[in-house]
Amino acid sequence: MSKKQKKAKRSQEIQLHLQLFSIHGLIRGENLELGRDADTGGQTKYVVELTRALGKLHRVKQVDLFTRLVDDKRVSSDYKREIEPLNDKARIIRIRCGGKRYIRKELLWPHLSEYVDNVVRFNKKENIRPDLLHGHYADAGFVAQNLSKLLGIPFVFTGHSLGRSKKQSLASKGMTEKQMVEMFNINERIKAEEDVLQTAAHVIVSTNHEIINQYKLYENCNKAEFTVIAPGIDIEQFYPFYYDHDEKFKKPEPYIQAREKMNREFARFFYNKDKPLILTICRPDRRKNIQGLVTAFGENKELQAIANLAIFAGIRKDIDNLDENEKEVLTEMLLLMDKYDLYGEMALPKKHNPTTEVPELFRMAADLQGVFVNSALNEPFGITLIEAASAGVPIVAPDDGGPQDIIKNCKNGVLVDTTDSKALGDAIKSILIDQEKWRDYSNNGVNGVRKHYSWTAHAESFLDEVDSVIGDYKKITGVHGVSEAPGWRFAELDKMLITDIDDTLVGDDESLRELLKVIEAHRGKIGFGVATGRSLDLVHEILKEKHIPTPDVIIASVGTEIYYGPNLENLSLDSGWRSHISYQWKPERIKKVLSDFDFLKPQGRDGERDFKISYLMEPDDDHIAMIHQRLTEEKLRYQLIYSHEAYVDILPQRASKGRAIQYMGNKWNIPPEKILVSGDSGNDYEMLYGKRLAIVVGNHSPEIESLRGNRRVYFAKGNYAAGILEGIRFYEFMDI
Repeated sequence: MSKKQKKAKRSQEIQLHLQLFSIHGLIRGENLELGRDADTGGQTKYVVELTRALGKLHRVKQVDLFTRLVDDKRVSSDYKREIEPLNDKARIIRIRCGGKRYIRKELLWPHLSEYVDNVVRFNKKENIRPDLLHGHYADAGFVAQNLSKLLGIPFVFTGHSLGRSKKQSLASKGMTEKQMVEMFNINERIKAEEDVLQTAAHVIVSTNHEIINQYKLYENCNKAEFTVIAPGIDIEQFYPFYYDHDEKFKKPEPYIQAREKMNREFARFFYNKDKPLILTICRPDRRKNIQGLVTAFGENKELQAIANLAIFAGIRKDIDNLDENEKEVLTEMLLLMDKYDLYGEMALPKKHNPTTEVPELFRMAADLQGVFVNSALNEPFGITLIEAASAGVPIVAPDDGGPQDIIKNCKNGVLVDTTDSKALGDAIKSILIDQEKWRDYSNNGVNGVRKHYSWTAHAESFLDEVDSVIGDYKKITGVHGVSEAPGWRFAELDKMLITDIDDTLVGDDESLRELLKVIEAHRGKIGFGVATGRSLDLVHEILKEKHIPTPDVIIASVGTEIYYGPNLENLSLDSGWRSHISYQWKPERIKKVLSDFDFLKPQGRDGERDFKISYLMEPDDDHIAMIHQRLTEEKLRYQLIYSHEAYVDILPQRASKGRAIQYMGNKWNIPPEKILVSGDSGNDYEMLYGKRLAIVVGNHSPEIESLRGNRRVYFAKGNYAAGILEGIRFYEFMDI
């Protein structure tokens, strides 16, 4: 059976559930606010259209586009709607993270682990088991990668723009690395991109130029599996201009209104609005080189005589309220307009509707036998170029990147060095003055887009490329089947048994063996976990020494680290928990403050972790009080745990075994009354106290005697694992 036949057979047998992620910006199904800000650009339109197109394919059962839920009076209430249908099989799902306010993408990085957790909860609540994840941009790449690890399913990645390229560009403008980190979180972004490159099943790019000129800057570029798929456009929305001239064609009312509005707008700017139109649509970003286009027009008197220039540079109310980059670009355009006296020949409208007015602008330009110009310094792809081509407008574009492929496929315009204003002006004029060339470019563009750049073609190509990785993912990753991934394992669990290790789980080998048999007999519906002061390495040692199977969850280093199975060689660190407890954690400052106390002796190799500082100290209540007083005076946030009358652990304020278990239960939707915990000492106190069912083993330390009498805490007579078995029987937690 050929590869094509195998794909055809798969498409008949399997319908896929796909989940796409595009976290930042403002995303909705209609009237996208393209150009509103730097985060609401072409990517937002791309992901919405891709989701719609995938939802129309037979091979797709369901496609979800995940973005961020925003409940902010400064933006539309559309963005606080949790679920928005796009078609019968496609929808936008909005998930909370980082509060309710609309914030720029660089400020989202500390909250992405929260986003991962909330997606896990959503999928479990809806009983969803997706087949493939697709992350768009570095932030969503991070989310997709972490979900992939938790769920044991493959993910693919589309970068849209890359951090290393941005870093080079910012450095060339004189920005220091410290400024880049403070303003753009640039190093965190680049690290996420490096990680994604070596773990994604496919990295989807629009052109080979992206690989050669952008991804080659990355250390892990050679580890990535790149797939080139040209993006698509909605050819019904960007229909050819000559449809309007057909008496049988009924022009949609929104486009009629859009044309009337744009005609009124042009009447405000142009002395003669019937001249051919030179059109550009882009964000007011210096890299778009709009100033270069204004200069090319201003320096060429012949061009001014035969054409008007219309620049749609984002959406604005007041230039003074824009960020510095956009403010500078727009100010320079106005100064150039004044310098070359382009009044009556140049339009700079303040807003436009991307859904109805942009397609109509292209058709208006075509009706006037105009040209669409992308004057960017470099262009990875150029989606507006194929939108213009689809409507029948010839194009002028940079001789760099994506436009090279577009012109090669469509033969619908001219490539030029956009930094050369004379060459740019001459290229535009060469099309405007040659009617035969204009007609050829116009017809070629319409036909070429339908052949190479429709959304249906793009979506089909996408599925063809990812089809094989879905079934083969376990071979690629070494995961022994999705049922063993944490996400699906926890979805099957009704209850959890979580126990301390030293002097609780271990201490008596005979009772331990009996307990392990009971745990194994109930592993189908009851999960097993350990919560310990040990580091992960020391947990490994004791589990192997005592022949204890890999727990479903390991809470290590006094609750500062959470790991999930399926085995010791393939553990998943819960990055959400790390992110949560890192708030206001200042370990170096704490160590410096406590170095004055000679009664504190730093512990050995197990005492120093990212979120745990450990000391040895002889029993003394006054010493504990002194530590509290000193750290409080220094306004440091911390958690102090004293156990076995010997060990002092300083943790982040949000960390402890009990809080780690609470977090884990919330994440996997396991209520506290379905969690049974057991322990023996002070560092188990918070774990044992609360709504969970708890067992204190017979050989416990005096420091937790105060829990006696609590109706949810059972004090066993048996020691070690025998005490745990006794507590299981008391609560009737398992059938033994």
